[in-house]
Amino acid sequence: MISIPHKAKQFLVLLVKLLVVGGAFYFIYNQLANNDKLDWHKFIILFRKNQSVLGIGFILLLSVLNRFFEILKWQNLAQVIHPISLAEATKQVLAALTAGIFTPNGVGEYAGKALYYPKYEAKKVVFLNLICNGIQMILTIIFGVFGLLYFNALYHVITSKTVLILFGGFLLILTVLFSIKTISIRGYSIEKLIHKINEIKKPVHYKNIILGICRYLVFSHQYYFLFLAFDVDLPYLTLMAAITSVYFLASSLPTFQFLDFAVKGSVAIYFFGIPGVNEWIVVFISTLMWFLNVVLPVVIGSYYVLNFNTKTKA
Repeated sequence: MISIPHKAKQFLVLLVKLLVVGGAFYFIYNQLANNDKLDWHKFIILFRKNQSVLGIGFILLLSVLNRFFEILKWQNLAQVIHPISLAEATKQVLAALTAGIFTPNGVGEYAGKALYYPKYEAKKVVFLNLICNGIQMILTIIFGVFGLLYFNALYHVITSKTVLILFGGFLLILTVLFSIKTISIRGYSIEKLIHKINEIKKPVHYKNIILGICRYLVFSHQYYFLFLAFDVDLPYLTLMAAITSVYFLASSLPTFQFLDFAVKGSVAIYFFGIPGVNEWIVVFISTLMWFLNVVLPVVIGSYYVLNFNTKTKA
């Protein structure tokens, strides 16, 4: 095996750090500067009309809470390996978010967290991160399905027959998956996965679910309050049904973190266009949600990436 000199290794690590951070900031700038659907003039007029220090502070607080609940979720799950402080959990979550910003569906986030643990714990870290993200996806599906059904009852986007076919197809897929749960692929099976999940203490799972619900309620209502700030006058349940539907459908599409607002924005334009919400408002709110909940944490996470301890863990 070729041995890399210590100085050269340090330089390569620094180069990788700079590439990750530089790439993250480039993609952020590129998406904000070259999006021709963002009408900044209209935004400034509306902002001046409705500007409120308390309102801005409240929206920023929701962004902090959104990421805070995610940090608490990871701190809760990481104790399966060994207990970590809130500060350490914050570092791992934000650095991993930065590392995963330009990977499909944030895959780089898994590797980002694993770097903070010994190599022999890497598989366990990936598994725990899967549970951390998995509960959020399950909640997105549950809320999203109810949101879609309610939205469809209001606006008849698809027929009742199509709803029943889709629901039946979903149940069929679940039935097939659990009927073949003993089939193993490269040593992995659904039965083995369920067994590994059950090995984790129930209080850890309960706390993970509660924190996941709190996080979902925070970011979905942040979306809701932004619509109110942009003078969108729709009933609460109608707005929430559209929001949960958008998150459900957008989350099922493969995407990159830095394109997250574009994907959600495209789906949102369709759903909010049905009750008559102006397209530019939908695009702006989707962009603001991305900026507040991805860009700002990535800026902080960049600090942790640049200061990552390069010493290999035993």
